[in-house]
Amino acid sequence: MSTDRMKKVCIVGASGKLGRYMVQQSLERGYEVVGVCRERSVSKLAEFDGRMTIVPGPTDDPEVIRRAVAGCDGVLTVLVPWGVRQYSSGTAQAVLDHARPGARLVFSCGWHITRDGKDRYSRLFTLGVRLASVLGKLVRAVEIDDQVEACRRVFASDTRWTVVRGSSLEEGDSQGLPVWSRHVGDPVLASDLTRRVDFALFMVEALTDDTLVQEAPAIVGCRAPSALAHAGDREDRKDRN
Repeated sequence: MSTDRMKKVCIVGASGKLGRYMVQQSLERGYEVVGVCRERSVSKLAEFDGRMTIVPGPTDDPEVIRRAVAGCDGVLTVLVPWGVRQYSSGTAQAVLDHARPGARLVFSCGWHITRDGKDRYSRLFTLGVRLASVLGKLVRAVEIDDQVEACRRVFASDTRWTVVRGSSLEEGDSQGLPVWSRHVGDPVLASDLTRRVDFALFMVEALTDDTLVQEAPAIVGCRAPSALAHAGDREDRKDRN
């Protein structure tokens, strides 16, 4: 889909840090923006008062999502594994069910999601995910396994989806569009660090990048050492040729 056809976007999970960056960047592109967030979080969007439409309610509520995505050309969804009641998969399913046919759907998650089982994780990373999963369930705070289920449903759909898998995140000014690979374990991703504002940038850019349709890019900051080393190696190869 070209930029001129992307007019109206819905941001599901708009009140979070990533969501607010996506709201700002979408408005800067001239898109009409509809945001979905829990009622108690509406105040976090006060800086955008009068510039966007807010649909308050749980993001896993099909009726809330149906109203929010109506007429939208693209939907940006933050898959948050809150609680232990299948919040992520409920959110993903509501978006898949109610977005208009042909809409561009872009979802966010972490590196722990794998599409084809070919990702290679360090022992430390794998242990961290397991501990977070166990502790999250123990205190009934997060449900990482349900984020896996949410992405499984997206991968199985025939919609125009992209699942953006983010590395560890930090705050700071934008460094530019992150680089990506199909598989965690690729040397270009070794630095495992991206600015949150640039994660949002990749999400918004993906709305109009048809090369990312039905891809699950794992991203890293373009100024991360591993990304710079990869760019240098590529230039060296060009020079030799």
